[in-house]
Amino acid sequence: MDEKKAAILGEIPRLRRYARSLLRDRDAADDLVQDCLERALVRLDNWQTGESPRRWLFTIMHHLFIDQMRKVNRRGEAAMLPLEAGEAMAQPAEQVESIASREIIDALQAISPDRRAALVMVAIEGFSYAEAANILGVPAGTLMSRIARGREELRGLLDDTARRRAIRIVEK
Repeated sequence: MDEKKAAILGEIPRLRRYARSLLRDRDAADDLVQDCLERALVRLDNWQTGESPRRWLFTIMHHLFIDQMRKVNRRGEAAMLPLEAGEAMAQPAEQVESIASREIIDALQAISPDRRAALVMVAIEGFSYAEAANILGVPAGTLMSRIARGREELRGLLDDTARRRAIRIVEK
């Protein structure tokens, strides 16, 4: 039993990263991770010994996220929480890489949650298409479509951001 708990604890950084990519609010993401871990520990017998808990935990987290989004939609509340005061303040970047990273993160947050989840699962977390489709509970073709549309949407957002930055530079 201790081996299972230790393996689950080893996945917390990945769970946090995925939760923060789904939600803009750090506290809400931490709450999602906590709910996921709580559910996993209660249902520890459902996890097959010898397998990595990663796919199992991500499936639990995704289901909790979908449930949370459904509750928000039923209540009519905003799906995305506002940025924290510190995150909303503009600060000049000291390095070009920092600007590019921020633009990519902002663009990723701007696309739909379904497409963002698919992209994060495959591109960032390294799951195969089959594993990601299984975790998200969609057919592989749907997952591939979401990834393709998400990438296209990201390209459009990032091209627009680059154009706006170039215009600002010319105006100076």
